[in-house]
Amino acid sequence: MKKVFLGIISLALFASVISFVLYQNTKKNVTLDANGETIKVSTHAKTVEQLLQEQNIDVTEHDKISPSLNTAIVNGLAITWEQVKEVTISIDGNQSKVWTTETHVKDILEEANIEVSEHDSLIQGLDTEIGEDNQIDIQRGFQVLLVDGVNKREVWSTSTTVANFLKHQGIQLKEYDRVEGYNLEDILTPTSKVVVVRVEKVIDVVDDSLDFAIEKTQDASLQEGKEQVVNAGEKGTISRKYEIVKENGQVVARNLQSETVLKEPKNLSVAVGTKTVEASPVTSVEPSISNQFPTTSEEPSEGNEFYVIATAYTAYCTGCSGTTATGIDLRSNPELKVIAVDPSVIKLGSKVWVEGYGTAVAADTGGAIKGNKIDLYVQSETQAINWGVKVVRIKVLS
Repeated sequence: MKKVFLGIISLALFASVISFVLYQNTKKNVTLDANGETIKVSTHAKTVEQLLQEQNIDVTEHDKISPSLNTAIVNGLAITWEQVKEVTISIDGNQSKVWTTETHVKDILEEANIEVSEHDSLIQGLDTEIGEDNQIDIQRGFQVLLVDGVNKREVWSTSTTVANFLKHQGIQLKEYDRVEGYNLEDILTPTSKVVVVRVEKVIDVVDDSLDFAIEKTQDASLQEGKEQVVNAGEKGTISRKYEIVKENGQVVARNLQSETVLKEPKNLSVAVGTKTVEASPVTSVEPSISNQFPTTSEEPSEGNEFYVIATAYTAYCTGCSGTTATGIDLRSNPELKVIAVDPSVIKLGSKVWVEGYGTAVAADTGGAIKGNKIDLYVQSETQAINWGVKVVRIKVLS
């Protein structure tokens, strides 16, 4: 009985082996290239689709398969499966998605019909493989007008910050420089105009003159209506410190920082007569004045009356041309009564009565004649020296 049982077992085992051998012999041998990895496969699958399922390969509609899924399996069949991936392409922030089996940035963009110029900015290199995030970022280049001080040019840029743009252009901002209308963190756009204002601040120290004041005191020994210089005035000196602000080489501001008086001015002291005398039919004039400057007319009764500081000059003084600002030739007309005035105080062409000089015409100007100052024309240098500096009463007649 035992021998019979063993015989049955042996027969069954033999049948199993024979069946296994026959089963294996019915398999078909194919080559599978899955994403670049090649393997040999023996299979009973009837179609390519069944084979891929046996290999636990999930096929999506975008994958590339050769031959097609419904192709029948035969010995020696070569099957290629390329798994696609979804890639996000961002151009100036606008995103689009593509399906591709390509791995290099250049090939992906070419497949998507997207061109990149030399002025565009690409985070990844064209010849590099796409990263794990499957994203390509492109910033399109555009032209920007750049004005650096007085220099102007058009350059290429992308949507970057003003600070990065200036750094890329090799432009450094100094302490007081500024970018007109922009903060350094602002983003450039195709309509941007970047204007760099070069600001320079320098210190300038200037010595100016200080005008003296006029002090008048009453003098009972001097005839009423007369005035006499007691002490000649002397201008002082003041040092002024300015901050000069220049923009692109042009002065735009001059700010006073400090003042230091180097020399105090000395006031002009004038004695004003208060002594009254009995009326006389003859008008009295100081001999020294009347002899030097005989008046051409009596004092007029009307006119705009005020006091001025009077000096004297000749037609032959150093730097003098002999011709007044209004065109009068004094050398050819030495007898004329002419005074130089500040036109903002006395209009040129006005008739002016000057105490001790007479009626003259305001026909000249002078660099030192400012405010209530006049310069009397005389015929000789001796007369000018003898006159000196006086405070006189005048009347503007017309």
